[in-house]
Amino acid sequence: MADVQIHDGIIKIAELEVQDPKAAAVLAAYPQVRWAEITRRAVKIGLGYLKGGEKD
Repeated sequence: MADVQIHDGIIKIAELEVQDPKAAAVLAAYPQVRWAEITRRAVKIGLGYLKGGEKD
């Protein structure tokens, strides 16, 4: 399980593993120096889809 912390509006995730070969293949199509930024954007977009779901 990943260690997730929130400090001053910043989400920190340590030891996160995502088992998704299709997503890994998409990410691998980009230069490795861009992986962190692409992953950060993907997480931000994904969390955006969850807005309002916390009431369910």
